Amino acid sequence: MGQNVYLGYNCIIEKNVQIGDNVIIGHNVVIYEGSKIGDNCHIHDNVVIGKKPMRAKRSILKAQKEWKPAMIGEGCTIGTGAIIYAEAFLDDEVFVADLATIREKVSIGKQTIIGRGVAVENECTVGTRCKIETNAYITAFSTIGNDVFVAPGVVTSNDNYMGRTEKRFKAFKGCTIQDGGRVGANATLLPGLIVEEEGVIGAGSVATRTVESECIVVGNPARKLRKVAEEQLLDKK
Repeated sequence: MGQNVYLGYNCIIEKNVQIGDNVIIGHNVVIYEGSKIGDNCHIHDNVVIGKKPMRAKRSILKAQKEWKPAMIGEGCTIGTGAIIYAEAFLDDEVFVADLATIREKVSIGKQTIIGRGVAVENECTVGTRCKIETNAYITAFSTIGNDVFVAPGVVTSNDNYMGRTEKRFKAFKGCTIQDGGRVGANATLLPGLIVEEEGVIGAGSVATRTVESECIVVGNPARKLRKVAEEQLLDKK
């Protein structure tokens, strides 16, 4: 336990937990064994850190007995009711809003914002300075680069067989959004879809194939509309 740490009422902190200096921990927080929290973090009420995953009997995921601790970098904020699973890693100054879920084996880059109610499923990587906004769903096995914007209500998917046939077990593939990619509100990305650097998917679109670099696609199925305006490109900002 570091210096100048505030603990709210009814907190449960298991053994071998490391907490840095100047950390504020709200009421009813649960921090599981071995978890690490960096300096200057603010953990709000009813947060769970280091939760071990549950596994349904029909789950495609293999059983795992041992889990590495969750790791929270310096200057992070974890909102009320958020759940950070075991083997999750949050780099410095990550902001996780209320009721968000970050699953096991997920890495979140520095200064990224995870919005209210967002779910980042298992084995995903999210880069630095991203904004994943309210109620977005990042499916398992996805990769998100740096400076990516994902608007509210976006849905990504990873199962082309929608739960049927044995083929699906070898075909799961998350989505990839490369550096600077942007996805508009309520858009849907089909399994394995790639948004290349600075690509844009318009609001409400259903993206079924690769979005080319610096192109805007719209519609269902999404088709190329035009190039991204030059002044909006990252190297022009």
